[in-house]
Amino acid sequence: MTWGTKILLVFVAFALLMSSLVYMCMKQNFELVSKDYYKDELRYQDKIDGMNNVNKIGNVVILKDGDKVSIQLPKEVQGLALKGEAFFYCTTNSKNDRNIPLEINDEGLMLIDKTKLAKAYYTVKLNWQIGNDQYYTEQNLLID
Repeated sequence: MTWGTKILLVFVAFALLMSSLVYMCMKQNFELVSKDYYKDELRYQDKIDGMNNVNKIGNVVILKDGDKVSIQLPKEVQGLALKGEAFFYCTTNSKNDRNIPLEINDEGLMLIDKTKLAKAYYTVKLNWQIGNDQYYTEQNLLID
């Protein structure tokens, strides 16, 4: 085999390798954080204000409790009329995202059945409102 043939084989092998890498990259699925990314960025100050409001009243606790996920709001908001939602954001697959309205009992507790959620790693984004005050917090949760 001459040196010209060897160089040709190296170039062909390199071209095949690069073609296969490009093909694999084209098949890769990239999940966007948000479909309305720029609109969400404009409202980011509202999230910061909501996080500051949560820090003033205490911590929100989100736990796996057997076959349930429990969300415990601070004592300061127990018994108050609030409206909001719990958004379970799955970082790996947007099909697993769940948006659940907050239904808090008089003790500030909400229980969510784990069967409504796929086994995945979630960022739980709680957003609620009491009167004119907006509250927001995020916590990570692994459903297994």
